[in-house]
Amino acid sequence: MKKSTKNIIKMHGWRVDRAAHNYIYFVFYELYVKVFLGAGRLVAKWFGSLKASSWAYRMVFNRYHAKVITLGDATKILSLKEDLIIGPDRTERIIPFKLANKIILKEPEFIAVMDCPCRTSREKHCEPVNVCIAVGRTTAEFWLEHCQKYNVRKIGQGEALKIVRDARDRGCINTAWFKVATGGRTGVICSCCSCCCGGLEGMRIAKSLKYGAELSNMIPSGYTVIYDADKCDTCGTCAKVCMFGAIKPDENGNPVYDKSACMGCGVCVEKCQGAARSLSTDFAEEYPLDIDLIIEKAGRDA
Repeated sequence: MKKSTKNIIKMHGWRVDRAAHNYIYFVFYELYVKVFLGAGRLVAKWFGSLKASSWAYRMVFNRYHAKVITLGDATKILSLKEDLIIGPDRTERIIPFKLANKIILKEPEFIAVMDCPCRTSREKHCEPVNVCIAVGRTTAEFWLEHCQKYNVRKIGQGEALKIVRDARDRGCINTAWFKVATGGRTGVICSCCSCCCGGLEGMRIAKSLKYGAELSNMIPSGYTVIYDADKCDTCGTCAKVCMFGAIKPDENGNPVYDKSACMGCGVCVEKCQGAARSLSTDFAEEYPLDIDLIIEKAGRDA
């Protein structure tokens, strides 16, 4: 048995079922994503009008979900020099789920990247595909020992940051994923496009269900967008890059912001040439996955 497999079993303790799920999930990453997306589409198509379909989605979303993170927060995660272990008792406002809600980043400088299964599972997908990042030895080492078919490789923090920044230049958002089968912790950082991301598709499908209006497997970043109309030149870029439909032009071309649809990803802020937009934590329901803020808050609560 490989060292990384033993570490996965050790991480899960007596929950051998979760260790097995963890193993299957990553070893058959692309197939796993294909099967779950296919099943999700079928449930929506044939049983979308039944309450049972929303229950099924809720069960999955409670065990597998993501936190949208900004470029600044992703940069802090990918620049960590020391272990960060928080939760679940202090993470309820950051990741408000009953399951898979711990912030555990052990040996954060140990990073691996491999092909994104959401992209490779589609016939026509975005490039590049080598953008799925694991932060921390437990997951990253498992990838390196078991996922060679997904072009896995060990990288430094500098290259990880470049992958994230390049993705955002292309209009992608970043997400930190939490899954019961992977220890209920963060550590997988994705660069997601609206056309390929299985998580985003799952969220859209769930919301299309008769009883799925409140369902979501993605949690907002914890930031809201502040808009300065005096600096806006009404170029429309913000509306074009928003993959959540939170900004739409009115009849005069002025951008109208829908806070309820916004996930606080920050892409519109980065793309605004007139600096008419900025991010704020005012009025946000969730706290951001801001490492500095989390450490500060943990110190105050200790």
